[in-house]
Amino acid sequence: MLDGIPLVLLLAAAVGFIIVATAKLDLHAFLTLLLAAYGTALFAGIDPKKAASLVTDGFGSVLGYIGIVILAGTIIGTALERSGAAIVIAETILDLVGEEHTTEVMAITGSVVSIPVFCDSGFIILSGLNRSLAERSSLSLATLGVALAGGLYVTHVFVPPTPGPIAAAAIVGADVGLVMLAGIVVSVPVVFVAAKWADTVASKYHIDPAPETTMEDIKEEYGTLPSRAASFAPLLVPIALITLGSIASYPEAEDPAFVTGALQRWLLFFGDPAVALVIGSFVAFAAVPEFTDEITEEWVTDGIESAAVIIAVTGAGGAFGNVLGALPLKDFVSNAFGGLGIGLFAAFVIAAAMKTALGSSTVSILTTASLIAPLLGPLGLATQWGKVFAVLAIGAGSMTVSHANDSYFWIITEFTDMEAATAYQAWTLATLALGVTSILWISVVQSAVQMLV
Repeated sequence: MLDGIPLVLLLAAAVGFIIVATAKLDLHAFLTLLLAAYGTALFAGIDPKKAASLVTDGFGSVLGYIGIVILAGTIIGTALERSGAAIVIAETILDLVGEEHTTEVMAITGSVVSIPVFCDSGFIILSGLNRSLAERSSLSLATLGVALAGGLYVTHVFVPPTPGPIAAAAIVGADVGLVMLAGIVVSVPVVFVAAKWADTVASKYHIDPAPETTMEDIKEEYGTLPSRAASFAPLLVPIALITLGSIASYPEAEDPAFVTGALQRWLLFFGDPAVALVIGSFVAFAAVPEFTDEITEEWVTDGIESAAVIIAVTGAGGAFGNVLGALPLKDFVSNAFGGLGIGLFAAFVIAAAMKTALGSSTVSILTTASLIAPLLGPLGLATQWGKVFAVLAIGAGSMTVSHANDSYFWIITEFTDMEAATAYQAWTLATLALGVTSILWISVVQSAVQMLV
């Protein structure tokens, strides 16, 4: 099997192939990612039989986690749009904040939702609202899509109870409460950087929101729009359930003084993203002014059809990522960067290398934390606050960068009608800017804390 520099060159060639095939040759991302997965495995020297199983296992494992979430999420989005609920939500938000702040509102909304909810689930849940706000405020879908994705991404890597930062804190021995506090402090300005990037860069790429249903269509069909409570419920109910599930998954939740074992198990069940979004699908039907079996069956069918391409591309991205995970990239990165004596930046560089190579932010966080843990002393990060900022530096690296081997990249492109070529410029470069901004801001905050303590 290839190792070292030849393996890195093969990885670069695979990523280059994906970019050229999708952006220049207009080959569908599903086929492109599968070709890249098979080709990378075979050229790396993996046994052909194992290469085939790596691709199918990777495809299945990703969809096992996200498949129902995508399907239920698109059903919710379809119901919100067809019932007019998305229009009511958009009107309510813009009445409160004004159209001039739409981008910031989308980024902030994403950052709040992503604290208890995975960023990919959050993006799916909010994609219908994102489209309606873009239509209502006359903004490109790319602008609000990148703002939402950026806001979700930032707190996903910095603020517990997202599993990545919690696990990293446990591995390096950092206090979870301090990680949460410092993560929020770090996240706030970075979220606004995401909004600014969306306004200045992503806005250059116009994507028509093209909602299928207008306010006039709804009023002609039903004579009225749904209430605000009925409109917001399909979004808030799943988010609330997932939040409760996150709370119940805390180690402290095992203490009988916190909650009984039976209640904890039920909270974990209803808080599972797939279960929560299925419930949200039924809640969405309650927003229909005139409920009929024919309407719900048609909407469910349309939602499933809309999800088909998204599921296929996401699964193919998981297949490619699974192949990369089977290669000895971790050893190479560890040997290349593990001895750097540059404190926080060593953690950032290693995590960024892992993220770029493997695609998954969570895998990048966990792997880097394991590599950094024995190096905390030499890196000058063995103090209580040093460990906290090590976790945050790892999180910053795990954003840098999101591209073709990241399933989140494909969820964003598919739910915003964004071409791959556009996504590389509007989103991939955004994650580079967010990652670099984050590590610089983290170093500033660390210096301030060191002066105070």
